[in-house]
Amino acid sequence: MKPTNPVFTGLQTTIFETMSRMANANGAINLGQGFPDVDGPEDVRRIAASALIDGPNQYPPMLGLPELRQAVAATNKRFYDLDVDWQSEVLVTSGATEALADSLIALLEPGDEVILIEPLYDCYLPLVKRAGGIPVRLRVTPPHWRLDLEALAGAFTENTKAILINNPMNPAAKVFSEDELSEIARLCIEYGVYAICDEVYEHLLFDGRAHMPLMAFPGMRERCVRIGSAGKTFSLTGWKVGYITAAPNLLDPIAKAHQFVTFTTPPNLQKAVAYGLAKEDDYFFELRDDLQEKRDRISRGLAALGFGVLPCAGTYFVTCDVSPLGLEGDDVAICQQLVEEAGVAVVPVSAFYVSDAPSNFVRFCFCKRDSVIDGALERLGDWVASRRTAAGADRERQVAAAGDI
Repeated sequence: MKPTNPVFTGLQTTIFETMSRMANANGAINLGQGFPDVDGPEDVRRIAASALIDGPNQYPPMLGLPELRQAVAATNKRFYDLDVDWQSEVLVTSGATEALADSLIALLEPGDEVILIEPLYDCYLPLVKRAGGIPVRLRVTPPHWRLDLEALAGAFTENTKAILINNPMNPAAKVFSEDELSEIARLCIEYGVYAICDEVYEHLLFDGRAHMPLMAFPGMRERCVRIGSAGKTFSLTGWKVGYITAAPNLLDPIAKAHQFVTFTTPPNLQKAVAYGLAKEDDYFFELRDDLQEKRDRISRGLAALGFGVLPCAGTYFVTCDVSPLGLEGDDVAICQQLVEEAGVAVVPVSAFYVSDAPSNFVRFCFCKRDSVIDGALERLGDWVASRRTAAGADRERQVAAAGDI
């Protein structure tokens, strides 16, 4: 038989799915995959349930229900002072991943270079390759995750078609600074480059930070594709409702790609998300504050156990350096130890790099109930204590053996 497509053939199962399977097999607490363990607002869910029963349940408009597109445009104005025409500049997709796929398929031609910043969310690389793009990788590295602006400038060439930026960033929990975003905007304008902006964590920034969409920077309004997610904003990741904001000349080909990928998204979920986006500011602030408290809860506990806890400016995730614990093996081996011996599943940060990755960092997901976080910390504490006890016994045996010689 003729070969299948090489981009996807043999591609490994995502690290999130792998660790979730290991968690189930070992009865572990799953702090690996990034999803909340409680559903989002009941009033939003009831709107979806009523709309499902009341109907209609036939194909909605390909671009999305008018009420949701209007709500997306209104939130762009409300939070970022962006004037958006809901009729020509907003598209509803079946999740942010579909939005990314549609954008890459529509904007890239074979041989176009796309700048990606490692650590990468796992779908970026295969989607770029399958669209015919040539990935050009930059990286930010722990513990500070700073973007090297000279390296950034060096990555732009006459062949660069787009830069894909995740802000706030999974897994680094990095929020790009105004200086970093300004330099990205300057280079995009200088080289005529599109910016595909994965901003699904836009409402999950901590310590008084405010999200700055790249689209709002001077000269970027006409060249940005801004992607949002109801899954992250309403803690309803299984709904897979995303939305794109882009200028008409960009949205038109992206919508054509969407037309032949999913065509549409369930209308009852669209109605519920439209209702949710119109909630008072208090909802968005309380969501942020609740997650900040969870970040602080898990960070304090991990630091007390000896993990090197890195700063977390946003998202669902906190990264830890495991080297202070004196464990043997790289981050993949340590994650396997944690799930099998401690009963806690986490994700190795090296999985988000293509090659030459740092090998001593793991990612914890904290969008969980407090009791789950506390339960994971208790298990980790018992495991760390047992290892220290075992290590102390080994040292005593070694000393005794040396005295007998």
